[in-house]
Amino acid sequence: METSTKIAKKKHIALIAHDYRKKDLIEWVDFNRGTLSEHHLYGTGTTGALIEQKVGLPVKRFMSGPLGGDQQIGAKIAEGVINCLIFFWDPLAPHPHDVDVKALLRIATVCNIPVATNRTTADFLISSPLMEKQFEVLLYDYEARHKKEAKKALESD
Repeated sequence: METSTKIAKKKHIALIAHDYRKKDLIEWVDFNRGTLSEHHLYGTGTTGALIEQKVGLPVKRFMSGPLGGDQQIGAKIAEGVINCLIFFWDPLAPHPHDVDVKALLRIATVCNIPVATNRTTADFLISSPLMEKQFEVLLYDYEARHKKEAKKALESD
């Protein structure tokens, strides 16, 4: 069971980085400034502020990640507003909001949006010809699956 949605030519890109990865993300954004300036950018508090200050690109900012920013970005993904996630995370450092990070990556996967969690993947994503045009995304119908499973459970009682 699948449906689809379209990602417009002008993407809505969330840019997030853990503390030890912020410098790397800022350098990546600066290197890709021309391409990124053609899209709508979003970010969590500190990361968004650093991009604006150091690179000069406008960023719609949410709260800091540990204070709910990851969840706010996840909500915008679920609503279909944000359709691309660049998240330079640090898998070796403990984070008090690890559950939020996991939830953010889960909702990005459920919504089948492009996700880059490191610089190499971000380079592949940003240089893809699909970044320059409208793109149709297939969506698995999880809601229909859950309704079917609930119906089965009720019938077996």
